[in-house]
Amino acid sequence: MASQAQPAAPVVRKKTTGRQRNSMHDGFLRHRNFRWMKIATVLSITCLVSYFLVDVQPRHNGGSWYGYTLGTVGALLILWLTCLGLRKRAITPGGWSLKAWTSAHVYLGLSLIVIGTLHTGFQLGWNVHTLAWSLMMIVIISGIVGIYFYATLPDNLSNNRADNDGAVTERMMIEQLRSLDRQLHDAAQPLDPAQAALVQASLEQDPFDGNFFQRIGNSYGGCETRAAIAELRRMRAYQPRMGDDPLDKVDGLLQRKESTLARLRKHLQIKSMLQVWLFVHVPMTFALLAALSAHIFSVFFYW
Repeated sequence: MASQAQPAAPVVRKKTTGRQRNSMHDGFLRHRNFRWMKIATVLSITCLVSYFLVDVQPRHNGGSWYGYTLGTVGALLILWLTCLGLRKRAITPGGWSLKAWTSAHVYLGLSLIVIGTLHTGFQLGWNVHTLAWSLMMIVIISGIVGIYFYATLPDNLSNNRADNDGAVTERMMIEQLRSLDRQLHDAAQPLDPAQAALVQASLEQDPFDGNFFQRIGNSYGGCETRAAIAELRRMRAYQPRMGDDPLDKVDGLLQRKESTLARLRKHLQIKSMLQVWLFVHVPMTFALLAALSAHIFSVFFYW
């Protein structure tokens, strides 16, 4: 007797939760069960313990043999950390994958707070040495801000793009705006000149208009679409309602455009926040390298 074919088991698709999405973005922090966090912690604790055990006379300072040792370790770490940008251009798997390299970049960068500060012996003043330490701290703090952004904002970006029909890309949002503008242009033809002028102002306004601070703060006080909705509704309050009022269609289209604009502007805000920290982190890194070079040169020149 021929055996009957068994029906295939249904495929169960797991719903992606916010926690699962987060793990995709902060995977470099958890890489290999926090391997580089442990290494950086051991390094920092070793420096702290040795700082209190080593007797430097008259007191700890950057010019002692111990200070030179910590300074050398810190300088080499800084030079290695700046190589991440070059490393990103060579994607390789394994123990030294980009994820592993980024994880090491984060945690070893944080260990510089301990190493660099102990190197100074807590002797800070108005000189090139303190300048190098200050720039190092600015770079580290801006890096912490970048970690926070990359751990939280991608979820917000995905949620903002979510739709009943799936994810909406930036290009699709722009196409929706263009389509709504075409419909508004046609729907506004029966309106009187004053009403049509309000719609025209909405059509002529650049959706990407706005300065840096407006985009970051998602604050657009001069939105012509919002102004057109408010003014047209004010005008309608003093007009008799008709059965087939063209203003009804215009009002509906303007509301849809305002909603699409809000989504697009939120999208641009999140994208800008993901990038803006780099405008501090990268230039300050180059400034740090310059100050570090001056610091090392002055130390050996006057040594």
